[in-house]
Amino acid sequence: MAEQDKTTQSAGPSSFYERPGVKTETIPVGTGVPMGMETVRHEALGIGGAYGTWGQSIDNEHLPEFVETTLHEPLEANERLNLSPLGFRSRHHVSGLSKEQHLELEVAVGARFLEEAMQVNNWQPNEVDGVLIGVSGPVADDYTERISERAGISQDAIKVSLHKACDSSMGGLHMVLNPELDVHKQLGRNLAEELSGKKVLVGGIEGLSRFIQHSRDKTALQLFGNGAGVIGLVPGETMKFIVGQAHESFDENGVLGVSMFYPYKGERVKHENMLEATKAGENYIRVAGLMNEPESGESISMAGPMGMVKLFVRTGVDVVRDVYQMYQRRMVELGQASRNISQVVVHHANYKINSLKVKNLQKLGINLDFPWVLSEFGNVSAASNMIAFLRQLPSMNVGDHIMFDGFGAGTYYDVFAVSLGENSA
Repeated sequence: MAEQDKTTQSAGPSSFYERPGVKTETIPVGTGVPMGMETVRHEALGIGGAYGTWGQSIDNEHLPEFVETTLHEPLEANERLNLSPLGFRSRHHVSGLSKEQHLELEVAVGARFLEEAMQVNNWQPNEVDGVLIGVSGPVADDYTERISERAGISQDAIKVSLHKACDSSMGGLHMVLNPELDVHKQLGRNLAEELSGKKVLVGGIEGLSRFIQHSRDKTALQLFGNGAGVIGLVPGETMKFIVGQAHESFDENGVLGVSMFYPYKGERVKHENMLEATKAGENYIRVAGLMNEPESGESISMAGPMGMVKLFVRTGVDVVRDVYQMYQRRMVELGQASRNISQVVVHHANYKINSLKVKNLQKLGINLDFPWVLSEFGNVSAASNMIAFLRQLPSMNVGDHIMFDGFGAGTYYDVFAVSLGENSA
């Protein structure tokens, strides 16, 4: 893993907009906001999607100036993160917009990603039966509904907004594939069964530059940025569930405090069921996760990169181990004991977290590669796994078994294995 990742981090353009194949446009909000998208389609698998970002591209060299301008105070030498070893070369931000302009921008951006994902899959808007979007801090309570309407998707299609921080998009993909999840029981309807065999869009769309500007956390301002990734799949056909586990473990100490800028009916204190699944409107569902919120009222408060390592590595390794062992048992049951996971699609929180997870799994005799493929984005939260999947998609094959490893503040984990293509086992 390490040698491959060193090459990935040092090669290629710093800005996503400079990549070959990226289509750029300007969203007419404020003085104009740049946006870039790349589409990926695997014909044999029948899966494709769109990913990208919007806003000003800021590389590591110019990041301190951005933070200082945002906070109106200097960034001391000991506060500057060495971001290259963490896997990041640049990220994208938008500033100077009003609340109304942010709303218009992010609805326009979200609709464009849905439109591109449909187009690359050769789907018409009226063919889409489900849209599941993960977003950490939505710009509107009905964000998924708004962008679906803007993209021309039928009002009869099921729309789901998921708020589980960085794990949000993986929560959505897991939800649409695994009929055994507790969230279906809480909701009183099984979306995995309802959407099986139908055309579904799943993604993460994160306007994190808006979100983190409600904070004075200098670590967050250096790590996070805007990003989005949306894929089109037919659950049970182009992607089939094998095994998986959703795990919740409350962040008692608020190591990664995140404000819940979304409706949550329960008390904002720890309780047994951290997830709240509710019907938010006709054919509109919200899955909201309890967070340990910053006492200051800011959007986010971080204990620093090492705090994130301690928060996510230990439990993250346990969940991956459990799912991998479930996978092995399932293969034995199917008489395919020699089968193994072909690729892992992992959340790019930072390179050190992923490297430590690999090393700790190796100590348990589990050899899985966690490729690093998102250097031009920063941490893009719920968009991360979706972008990683699309970047790894061209190297996948019909019948491959893929593991998704999602995790996020709260804390939430969704780890599951799938098979790809109609002819896969």
